[in-house]
Amino acid sequence: MAGSPYGRLKTTGQEYRLSDIRLLAPCRPSKIVALGVNYRSHGEEMGSRLPTEPLLFIKPSTAVIGPDDDIVYPEMSGRVDYEGELGVVIGKRATNVTEAKARGYILGYTCCNDVTARDLQARDKQWTRGKGFDTFAPLGPCIETELDPYHLRLETRLNGEVKQRTSTGDLVFGVYELVSFISRVMTLLPGDVIATGTPGGIGPMQPGDTVEVEIEGIGTLRNRIVKL
Repeated sequence: MAGSPYGRLKTTGQEYRLSDIRLLAPCRPSKIVALGVNYRSHGEEMGSRLPTEPLLFIKPSTAVIGPDDDIVYPEMSGRVDYEGELGVVIGKRATNVTEAKARGYILGYTCCNDVTARDLQARDKQWTRGKGFDTFAPLGPCIETELDPYHLRLETRLNGEVKQRTSTGDLVFGVYELVSFISRVMTLLPGDVIATGTPGGIGPMQPGDTVEVEIEGIGTLRNRIVKL
């Protein structure tokens, strides 16, 4: 394909074997707006009261990597966790969008891993450092544009063992509600990603591990953890 999914996009007629190419992250967000405690099961395991309005934080664009890229375990952390999530990719500039019109501002959906240095998150009492390291925002493997986001099966596996399994029906705040709420706080630009939160079952990863986030209708995002 040539062009941009946010404007004109056309097919070129060229085809490649997937084994002969490297998939990049499917978008280049100016920011990732992520949600804290947005699954009931995650709130229960963290001993947190469910928020009465969306709890937002930002992951920087420099944290983004693609499918099969390595997640780098930072030297200053002693515990790095996976957090499998549904990512919402914005398709056009969104400011003060109503919930009823939010769907029209969404390009599609992707898998996201909100990698977290859990010890630093707890130590800092705010989440910028623990969430913001380079490679801490794997996205992919694609953007699915034809999907109902409200009842999707989400599964996270570590070395093939299922660690998280849920439905997006367990979200506290739904996708359209989030687009509306966030757009009333900050302008969302084409390619920006909303990471909608993680379900219960979070846990640590170690160098050498392989983590997979699979979402029904989208595919599987796979990354390996390394120590430099």
